[in-house]
Amino acid sequence: MFSRLLFLFIFIPIIELYLLIQVGAKIGFAPTLGLIVFTGILGASLARQQGLSTLARIQNEIKSGRTPTDGLIEGAMIVVGGIVLLTPGILTDIFGFALMLPKFRKSIVLSLKKAFSGNFSTINPNPKKGNSFKNSKDDVIDV
Repeated sequence: MFSRLLFLFIFIPIIELYLLIQVGAKIGFAPTLGLIVFTGILGASLARQQGLSTLARIQNEIKSGRTPTDGLIEGAMIVVGGIVLLTPGILTDIFGFALMLPKFRKSIVLSLKKAFSGNFSTINPNPKKGNSFKNSKDDVIDV
């Protein structure tokens, strides 16, 4: 875990700074600054549009009586993507724009659901025996 955090907070910014310096050397300071501002504005507007779309989908699922798990996960990814797009950098912009693509988000949601599917338990009330706890291995423990 520590190595991941070290990578996230130290090496990614170093790589981002290096890439921005390289882009600045190729196209100049003013165009690089303009690119940073442009991606921030574009990212904020995309996050707003995608967020409102996802919010409408979540509301429709709630109205129809379904749990909006996919929509909530996608909403969280849109927030992360919007935040990442507001930070200056090239790698973070690529990642942020990828999170704004619905197909990319859906593939991540499926991966997350597969990764966590065996880790959850459900509680099913049983009127005859009280509450029963059912874990992912189909063992029932009466409470």
